[in-house]
Amino acid sequence: VQLVESGGGLVQPGGSLRLSCAASGTILRINGVGWYRQAPGKQRELVAFISSGGTTNYADFVKGRFSISRDYAKNTVYLQMNSLKPEDTAVYYCNAEIQTFDAGPTGYWGQGTQVTVSS
Repeated sequence: VQLVESGGGLVQPGGSLRLSCAASGTILRINGVGWYRQAPGKQRELVAFISSGGTTNYADFVKGRFSISRDYAKNTVYLQMNSLKPEDTAVYYCNAEIQTFDAGPTGYWGQGTQVTVSS
């Protein structure tokens, strides 16, 4: 199983980006998926989470600005980020609990994608 994030980049304050987290492999089921971020010198923190049923939760610092969604057919989870601020600058990671045909639910991390918000 692999998780691959994409969509990061450099954006001006107030701008938008959409991150993607695509899972591949012999996947039976994808349960909950979370987007996390880690800024230099800081701990990794949860940004948003979506359950297998589509229930979403957000960290207070992104509520109203970020939106998480998933495409079940494509095994992909998205993070739409609007009204970006310089403090949103970080490496963004996705984490998914995935069940395969030969293993029970296991957590996987992607390699991360850099988001830089700067003028």
